[in-house]
Amino acid sequence: MTLVQLAEAGDVGGVLRELGTLTPDERAAQAEALEARRAPMRAGWHQLPQEERAAQLAAELGCRIDPVAAADWILRPENGGDLLFLPLGGAWMLDVVNLHPVAWRAELAARIADRSTPGQTVRSDLVEHLVHDTGCPVPTSDGFIQSWLRWRDNTWEHPAHLRGGPRPGATMLERLRTDDLTPTLLPLALERPGVYLGAEAFHYLLPSEGRSYVRENTMLGVCMSLAEEGLVDRAALIRRVLTDLADSESWGWNSAALLTELALTPTEHASLSRERVALAAPLLARLLHDGTRAETAPPLAYLRALALTPDENALLLRDHVALLDLSSPVASYAQEVLIGLDEAGLLEPDVFTEACERVLLRPEKKLVRAQLTRLDRAARVEPARAVRTVLDAATALGHRDVDIQERALDVIARHLKAAGDSVLPQLRTAAAQISPGLVDRAAALFGTDTDPRTDQLPGQYAEVLPSLRVPRPVPGPIETAVEVAQELAAVVANDRDTVPFERVLDGLVRHAHLNRDALAQALKPVMRKEPREVIDFTQSDVYDVAGALRGDEPRRNAFSARLGRHTPSPAGELLRARLAEALGIIETDAQPFLLSVPTDATGALDAAVLVRRLAELDGLGITPAPVDLAQALLRVTPTTDESVLRTAGQLGSDAGRRLRQWLHEGGLPHRDSRHAGWPDARSGKHPTEWLSHETPEPASGPALLPAAASLIEPHENVLHNPMAPFWLAQLPHHRELVLARDYFGYRVSSRGWARALPFAAESGGPAGFALHLALANTLAYDRQDERDAAVDALLVLAARGQLDTGLLGRQLAEMLRGRWIEANRVTASLRTAAETGAYATVWSVLTTVLPHLLRDPVVRGTGPLLALGVDCASRCAAKGEIPEVTTAAGRTGSSQVVKNARLLRKVLA
Repeated sequence: MTLVQLAEAGDVGGVLRELGTLTPDERAAQAEALEARRAPMRAGWHQLPQEERAAQLAAELGCRIDPVAAADWILRPENGGDLLFLPLGGAWMLDVVNLHPVAWRAELAARIADRSTPGQTVRSDLVEHLVHDTGCPVPTSDGFIQSWLRWRDNTWEHPAHLRGGPRPGATMLERLRTDDLTPTLLPLALERPGVYLGAEAFHYLLPSEGRSYVRENTMLGVCMSLAEEGLVDRAALIRRVLTDLADSESWGWNSAALLTELALTPTEHASLSRERVALAAPLLARLLHDGTRAETAPPLAYLRALALTPDENALLLRDHVALLDLSSPVASYAQEVLIGLDEAGLLEPDVFTEACERVLLRPEKKLVRAQLTRLDRAARVEPARAVRTVLDAATALGHRDVDIQERALDVIARHLKAAGDSVLPQLRTAAAQISPGLVDRAAALFGTDTDPRTDQLPGQYAEVLPSLRVPRPVPGPIETAVEVAQELAAVVANDRDTVPFERVLDGLVRHAHLNRDALAQALKPVMRKEPREVIDFTQSDVYDVAGALRGDEPRRNAFSARLGRHTPSPAGELLRARLAEALGIIETDAQPFLLSVPTDATGALDAAVLVRRLAELDGLGITPAPVDLAQALLRVTPTTDESVLRTAGQLGSDAGRRLRQWLHEGGLPHRDSRHAGWPDARSGKHPTEWLSHETPEPASGPALLPAAASLIEPHENVLHNPMAPFWLAQLPHHRELVLARDYFGYRVSSRGWARALPFAAESGGPAGFALHLALANTLAYDRQDERDAAVDALLVLAARGQLDTGLLGRQLAEMLRGRWIEANRVTASLRTAAETGAYATVWSVLTTVLPHLLRDPVVRGTGPLLALGVDCASRCAAKGEIPEVTTAAGRTGSSQVVKNARLLRKVLA
């Protein structure tokens, strides 16, 4: 039988026997017939029986009588060249190759090894078999070494007569210990950067699998273990690791874990000083860009693992000084380094003073305390440093925290005698910023006669609050189509501002009525920039109205396409209804303008203006669009102006009568959003459950349309996007209603409060429980920009005379006692507000907060709030005993609470 026939029969043994009887030329003569048979089989190759495929492959390989041609054939992917294992069991391949002489097989091994590269390791199992079988030289290409290591990392099964391969052993370490090729190939692996050793596995495997696993089953871990046993040159291993680290862009946890596990000795550290400094330099450059804690933690861990000595850190001195101004973890690392340099005598006095100036006014008390401690210890060891020590420590007298000021005074007091009287004038200047509670002590130390901030006579204190904003009228209608396009582009870029959106929506209706073709042409240039994708409906969706007006293909995320995918917010649903209605107005040319465009930036609509607009539509015989009318009614400012009410009474249309009734009855009534029985009845409940979501009844007459009614009816779903200012602009006289909605019962939804709080503070209607609760919550948010928004809102409410400091203080106290918020964030926010000049306002809040926090058990974080109270009370000349403060001040001990309570008691006396 021919080889083709034997292959068709799936007779692998028959193929091998036939090959053994044929001469090389006779084998080669059958190659073309076998290829012709293979061609139509390729499409369904893997569906054929394994025996038939193996017989075909064995016959084809046997007909390659040249080692170069045989290597090419073996490495083809269709013949299993890219498989980890010998294809189809592999025994047939070994048997075919063994038909050839030793020299032929040795050349085949060399040809295949030369074709192997890292990342494309090919048939090293066959090559290793041929090396053992023929005695030819062991290949030393990077690809072969990589493949050899990969094979030793596994315990794959292989044909019984395959020579070489992994030795028995449960771990890679055990297999390499006894491997014949280890003495030859492993040293080469360490010398060849092209051979991958897997450094990035350490950080992830150490915590999950443990150190023993890493040291026995990862390439670098095994090398470390073998180096300890003397089977690997440790110096070569270290050089390889540092080379890999220098070439890697992974500045983080893996590098740190690898260096920690490598555990360089002091001698090794010294011999590799240049290399380690070279690794540290780009890490410091990366840290100079700062970032979040998650972003800076990996390079910081890497730097600590490098363990630079003071001499090495001195080479990078200015980088470390610059890091002192960055985020807390970065500054903390730089401080450690610079203190180490100072202890080693490698830091110039001027540089140390600069470091003190950068650190001692930072808000992180841990950093400040560490710097003061270093100042104190340095002067104890070297009394000659006393002058510079007391002057450097005096920087901290300007710190906003009274506890830090007191620590600075302690350091100064210990070394003032050694410093001498020459420093007193500078210390007196520095003491001008000290808390009034520490004035007497500073006076005793420095000879200061008075506190410069308390020279004011009683009644001289003046609270500094933001200027009250005059009404911010909305400009008149957009005059040209080009201006409509320009304003549309602005809304798409930033949809937070209500006024541009309202003017654009009205402008689209107006100018479509005047000249739709001209408007469509003017809009063309700005339609290339689509709005960002969101879930809820937003003001940037006005883009879709412009697109429909032009006849453009709707974008994939158009507001009409999003309907039904998710439940919108009530405000989003009203917005969607307005946009859809505006499209209908444009298509039917039913209305020349919109009624609901506000006259004030808060969203309020002047009653006289609305009456005039409706009278104009009545005169044209036009019935206003219902959603537009509903939004106008929700926005109209209540009025008692008889002339406006009289003119409204003369409107004869149904819409006119509805407006007259709405104005006469005052629109939606206001409701208290405080839950009955708060705080006792809501004890233990999350603050969002303190709100009462009572639905106000609209004025009598026709009911509000569903889209408008959704603003006041129950809503049982979480919000998909944060609250936006336009929500308040839809109900500009009912901010309590907006902020007391039931969807804020979902805690994730309340995160949106910060974005809208400043707008809420400027909006209309009572400033009640819900607004103050949103304010209290946001004052304690984790993000600084959110807390700043809350501070802005607090100051605006105070300036408008609408801040109930007692209510806000009680809410903060209840949340702090319930551990719903963190005291340090509240303290920071209130201090920010106070330092704008609102000391009396903040003190008024604290007079409610502090008594509740000082009840047993005292709430954690009360000490800094007491310190803030000392500052506020002294600046606004507040007097009068607070019994809980007096009780705390009378306790024994020197805790921050006790010390600051004593200072506050003294200020209030």
